[in-house]
Amino acid sequence: MYYCEYLPHPTLAPYVQCVWAAQAPASAHAHRVLPDNCVDILWQDGGQPGFAVGMMSSAILVASERPVRTLAVRFKPGMAGLFLATPMHAMTDQRADIDLLWGRSDADRLADALWDGDAPERARLALIERELLRRLQAGGGAARPAGEALAQTALRALEGSGGVLRVEDLAAQLRVSRQHLAAQFRQHVGLPPKLFARICRFRQATAAIRTTPAPEWAQLALDCGYFDQSHLIHDFQELAATTPERFHFSNQSIA
Repeated sequence: MYYCEYLPHPTLAPYVQCVWAAQAPASAHAHRVLPDNCVDILWQDGGQPGFAVGMMSSAILVASERPVRTLAVRFKPGMAGLFLATPMHAMTDQRADIDLLWGRSDADRLADALWDGDAPERARLALIERELLRRLQAGGGAARPAGEALAQTALRALEGSGGVLRVEDLAAQLRVSRQHLAAQFRQHVGLPPKLFARICRFRQATAAIRTTPAPEWAQLALDCGYFDQSHLIHDFQELAATTPERFHFSNQSIA
């Protein structure tokens, strides 16, 4: 399967992790997508409408029966809400057609432009960036929801700790109740803060496994914020439907 990421337009860099393109092989194909605390919007050829994919609480298996081409944007954690007019928890483990979020006219205009002619891949992705820039500029003067700043502060703290900061301690630092923090976090980010922190740890672990030829599992677990190796195994089984050893083997096989 072909997959390529590109850095976003500089103005979008605070909000967008990357724009990306992919093409599934001609034969029937399935691949596992892991939770990453991000929200994506995808456009696929073949006349399908664009759609947003919310934050994921566990891995999903994506199957394709034809050589579908995909163009997409991946938002940084907590940033998709600036571009999607919906509570982010409503998107968790869901997908929504972009015409329901942006309006049919804007959605159709962009979809038609993306697949028109023989423009290079990066030029097509630039059309997505142009639409995001337009929306960012249009909403620049709008007042942001009251709880958004709290959610963003909490998000940065959890990411900065590698997911090991306890939600109770974070709420105390921010001088709010745990319940209030959790409600605002779900509203503006998409996941409960405890699950968001788990996925932060999980992402550290997957990155370490991908770059370590022969992992020492007990030490890797400690380095990534887990209590012990069994804690690491438990999270892999729940979040990725596999074990760390099998994940390592599959990535070494691909490499």
